[in-house]
Amino acid sequence: MLSKVKLAEFDASKGLIRGAGKFKEILWYGVKILFFLSSIPYPSGFKSKLLVLFGAKIGKGVVIKPRVNIHFPWKLEAGDHVWIGEEAFLLNFELLSIGNNVCISQRAFLCGGNHDYRQPSMPYRNGPIVLENGCWVGANVFVGPDVVIGTDTIVCAGSVITQTLENNSIYKGNPVVFLKNRW
Repeated sequence: MLSKVKLAEFDASKGLIRGAGKFKEILWYGVKILFFLSSIPYPSGFKSKLLVLFGAKIGKGVVIKPRVNIHFPWKLEAGDHVWIGEEAFLLNFELLSIGNNVCISQRAFLCGGNHDYRQPSMPYRNGPIVLENGCWVGANVFVGPDVVIGTDTIVCAGSVITQTLENNSIYKGNPVVFLKNRW
């Protein structure tokens, strides 16, 4: 059976605004390799300052553990007292907005990038992600584009989030299901 998919027709210049010039992006990749993807526990304050130098908006008291992969710092906003756990991957092709007192646990994958499978060339179908104040994204959670995780909401480890989640709730699973109110 012949496939209708035509990946040779994919155009990386459509559907993604990189938000920075080539030089800035290359410089960021060097800094990311040295200070973010490293297992050396560089101080979080130092890493926060590097992110700000590259255009991120970073609040006070942000904790960034080793081996965190941040794709585009110029498309990142993080409030005060945010925790980002080891090996978290922030693939922020669009704005990633993180509120205050948010915990992103180990190996969470916040994926603002996607492809439109309904078209043979599979063009980009990216979207922003918003983590509202006080939410907790558990270990190994996948969060897709165009998702808002509500205030004080918990997403249990290993869950897959492809839709907006209400405030003050606990969710788990794939597909994700509501368990109960948090408070």
